[in-house]
Amino acid sequence: MASTATALSWSSSSWMQRFNGNTNETMKMSEKTSNGMLIVAQKKALKIRKIILKEDVAELGKKGQLLDVKAGFYRNFLHPTGKASIVTPVLLKEMRMEEERIEAEKKRVKEEAEQLAKIFETVGAFKVKRKGGKGKLIFGSVTPQDLVDIIKAQLQRDVDKRMVSIPEIRETGEYIAELKLHPDVTAQVRLNVFAN
Repeated sequence: MASTATALSWSSSSWMQRFNGNTNETMKMSEKTSNGMLIVAQKKALKIRKIILKEDVAELGKKGQLLDVKAGFYRNFLHPTGKASIVTPVLLKEMRMEEERIEAEKKRVKEEAEQLAKIFETVGAFKVKRKGGKGKLIFGSVTPQDLVDIIKAQLQRDVDKRMVSIPEIRETGEYIAELKLHPDVTAQVRLNVFAN
């Protein structure tokens, strides 16, 4: 028991000597600077986190956007709900690779649409048969679905009828229809409408 008491008194006294020693040095330094007490104030740091959004967040940003947000907002809302993650060098590299892949895919789709447009324009005119009426009139009109069916039968290509724009056709003759294959690529196709 006596050895425990001496150990405690020794450790506490050595700690006090170390503490007092540092205090004396601080006091000496403060006396040199302002003949009074040295006051050190630390400015409260605004904690900001650089994040990337994993999904669209209303009034904040779109998916994949890099943002600076307050640490508490990230910690209490964005992270627990899985809407964002902190930006790391690895994550930035993955983002760049994904953007490059998306750009390559867009380029490939556009080139494919341009090739398809060349095919449609070199085919010539598609023939559409309708039951004839008086003079040049035909029964019924030619619809985008009619053109889609003809393209499927002749070229074995699937085309969405929403991409087809046809003028109103109610009589025989030659017409031009437009196929919007891509936002930047439009093909023009000739239609020969005749009565049987």
